[in-house]
Amino acid sequence: MTNKKYFEIDDPLVERAVLVGVDRSDPLWSLEESLAELERLANTAGAEVVACTSQKLESPHPKTFIGAGKAEEVAKLCTTFDADVVIFDDELSPSQQTNLERIVPKKVKVIDRTALILDIFALHATSKEGRLQVRLAQNEYLLPRLRGMWAHLAANRMGGGVGSRFGEGESQLEVDRRMVRKRITTIKRELKHLSDVRTIQRDGRYQSGVFKVALAGYTNAGKSSLLNFMTEAEVLSYDKLFATLDSTTRKYVLPEGREITLTDTVGFIQKLPTTLVEAFKSTLDEIVGADLLLHIIDASSTEYEAQIVAVDTVLQQINAHHISRVEVFNKIDLLEAEALEAIKLRHRDAIFISALSGEGTESLVAHIARIAAARDEHMEVCIPYNRGDLVSLIHERCSIVSEEHSDQGTCITMLVNEQYANLFSPYKV
Repeated sequence: MTNKKYFEIDDPLVERAVLVGVDRSDPLWSLEESLAELERLANTAGAEVVACTSQKLESPHPKTFIGAGKAEEVAKLCTTFDADVVIFDDELSPSQQTNLERIVPKKVKVIDRTALILDIFALHATSKEGRLQVRLAQNEYLLPRLRGMWAHLAANRMGGGVGSRFGEGESQLEVDRRMVRKRITTIKRELKHLSDVRTIQRDGRYQSGVFKVALAGYTNAGKSSLLNFMTEAEVLSYDKLFATLDSTTRKYVLPEGREITLTDTVGFIQKLPTTLVEAFKSTLDEIVGADLLLHIIDASSTEYEAQIVAVDTVLQQINAHHISRVEVFNKIDLLEAEALEAIKLRHRDAIFISALSGEGTESLVAHIARIAAARDEHMEVCIPYNRGDLVSLIHERCSIVSEEHSDQGTCITMLVNEQYANLFSPYKV
């Protein structure tokens, strides 16, 4: 692959990165597309890419992942472009990372895609649970790499930068296997407590009978933008990978008066580290417990088909593949009419929207309402006037067809969730 031309970086604090990819002839992700995404990840972490190189291999080299000659070429690129970090597009084994660090110049760090994603998560985690989940994933990634990483941790702990936000603020003496295992145990204990609290909150929503909708999709597909547009949630929404990590749940009232919940979740990505999927299990449980899953897809991305497959893979991992799902293509305002029509022909059951302008969101809301109503029982009731609490509950939780007042009470024809059917049965007409 042609090396990127070196360019001057005005900010001396911005790290220069060399990207390394391996071409395995993946039918979904071309080498160029995968490295382009890796460059966006590097930019999100605060680095500037000054050079890229790649090698076509059937399988990784056991010692250095790439061949010995290519490893020497990477070392020369680091010298030529004054690089600070080398980022591999695939996960390196601890021994491969150690061997590569012996080949590149001493000041250069060698990290892989997993470490880079963890680094970005460390930057963007804001809630206590989010920070703990990132710390857990970092320490589990770090544990088998302690021997290989010791030198660069000691040299770069205070310097910071891409790939070095592991256990930020801790001293070198703490970085040994015993302490890391102890740290993992402590973090898991804290996460268990927070998970129990989240479970109580989630169970409360489940028992309330409220229809639950979860937003899932590839990172930067526009999930947070859609949640903000529909509910005015003011969730952080940037054109960056993994801008938001913490799940956010907001109430939304459908046009017929039914109250539902919308939950935004962490974005997915190809080659998502297994450690992250496990660490964010409690957050991802918001998807598993949903009644309906909106798979938000970036229609403007040339890799949207591959992104769909990547999201499906993670949904399989967390056992969420059985949940009713609707494909929602976002960012249609960025497409030409012909390109949009081509996608519509390939995905006839999908819904097409722009979370930025609101185009198509009325159709999306109507579709959600139809799915929510499909599970309801048609019921006619007459509620005594001294049970105004039940009338209020009907207005909050049910879809009202008609309502009138009689001498006996408030007579309502409605669509009611099966969870509430027994509650209103004594008042059936």
